[in-house]
Amino acid sequence: MDINEAVLRFLEYSELDRNLSLKTVRMYGYYLQFFQNWLLTSTQKQKFEVEKINEEDVRNFRLYLSHQYKNKYKGELKRQTQNYFLVALRSFFRYLLKQKLKVISPEMIELGKQRDRNIKFLPPEDLEKIFKSIDTDNIIGLRDLAIMQVLFSTGLRVSELAALNREQVNMNAGEFGVIGKGGKARVVFLSKKAKECLQDYLRKRDDPFRALFIRYSGPKAPEGLTDEKSRLTVRSMERMVEKYRKKAGILLRIGPHVLRHSYATDLLFHGADIRSVQEMLGHKNISTTQLYTHVTNVRLKEIHEKYHSGNK
Repeated sequence: MDINEAVLRFLEYSELDRNLSLKTVRMYGYYLQFFQNWLLTSTQKQKFEVEKINEEDVRNFRLYLSHQYKNKYKGELKRQTQNYFLVALRSFFRYLLKQKLKVISPEMIELGKQRDRNIKFLPPEDLEKIFKSIDTDNIIGLRDLAIMQVLFSTGLRVSELAALNREQVNMNAGEFGVIGKGGKARVVFLSKKAKECLQDYLRKRDDPFRALFIRYSGPKAPEGLTDEKSRLTVRSMERMVEKYRKKAGILLRIGPHVLRHSYATDLLFHGADIRSVQEMLGHKNISTTQLYTHVTNVRLKEIHEKYHSGNK
């Protein structure tokens, strides 16, 4: 089967049979199209049968990503980004094997080892600075504080928060369900503070829009605002977090995801078990959640200082 046809079939399978999000399917399409273009260019061919792709081709592609390719905006690819291409190839060849095609084994495509990630999170005193930097004398300030508190209380991804509608949030129970990456459902919980801030904001709302958080500035559409056009975007939330980061005098550059990291760190530091945190974050693999165990290192140091005889 020609690689062009194989990629198209794989993307259709990903969308229709695996029910992956359109964003994920688009990213798969980008990585595989990139590989296809590289393969045809490097072999100087117009077509290439997927059954003829071998381990040497994959190895040369990895060398190209690592040593030769440079993104015109971001420069050299980080190891993690290189691995995204390889993960897409793995899924692609796994699909082809299911179609009874004689292609290389996905297990032969090894991911590059990454350095331990340095998770950014805000200590309680910095979180408090950010919360206090928000002027709540107007509805925009009430909205912004509610966003920050809900992010820290629930560990939501900013895309998940931006997509929420008012009717999805059970204010009485202080909890609600979300569908995260890969269509994975989970329940998240509002802290008392987050619930209070959200209620204060919603009490001030007198609009008909469904979105949980709406915008109050920017160009208005000629036909007027609709449910979706009124919705606060992910980019707007990112800019908002950066605004209050500067206002609070915090030097660490952060975004909404740092509040998710701070949420996980806060739970672990106060004794939550890692499996529960994994479920609340919506992580598929425990290894992803284990990135947060830098917190336990702090607690281990405290135990050492308290109990080791050399510290007496």
